[in-house]
Amino acid sequence: MSRSAEQTRRRILETAYELFYRRGFTRVAVNDIAERAGITKRTLYYHFDSKDELLRAVLDFHHDLALERIRRWSTRLPTNLDAMLDALFSDLASWAARPRWAGAGFTRLVMELADLPGHPARAIARRHKAAIENWLAGELASRGTPDATEKARQLVLLLEGCISLLLIHGSKKYADAAATAARRLVAS
Repeated sequence: MSRSAEQTRRRILETAYELFYRRGFTRVAVNDIAERAGITKRTLYYHFDSKDELLRAVLDFHHDLALERIRRWSTRLPTNLDAMLDALFSDLASWAARPRWAGAGFTRLVMELADLPGHPARAIARRHKAAIENWLAGELASRGTPDATEKARQLVLLLEGCISLLLIHGSKKYADAAATAARRLVAS
């Protein structure tokens, strides 16, 4: 693929992600993506056979980007377990306070596709959430947490619930409460 074609493909992926994240998969038309990306619909279909294929590629692309961001962010985490948990939920609250924040994209997408259990995007989202859970288990294990894998699963439940309630209420109190619950959870 030529450099120009690679740049066009990347622009399509970035544009589609932005639109899917802001408005939802079903509310975004292929025409909307092409227009925003500054290309023709024909060019979009040259790169992707269907809207579902585009969604798969968008999620694969952003899965890798998100994991890289998490890895970079985690290098700044405190080594103390309680401080690490506080930082996790505090940073989540800061993320949620950004203008136009709309929650976790992978979670929102799966909720939108809830009636399509076999949709390929759901498998990618499942892989993404499992990777985050595995990352969290590694962070807990490196801080000497017994049963790190099970505790990571429980913390992911707290994180997802926290994200939902931050989206609904817009109050940092939910992140503070989740951090308190997380400290109790790992101490048990």
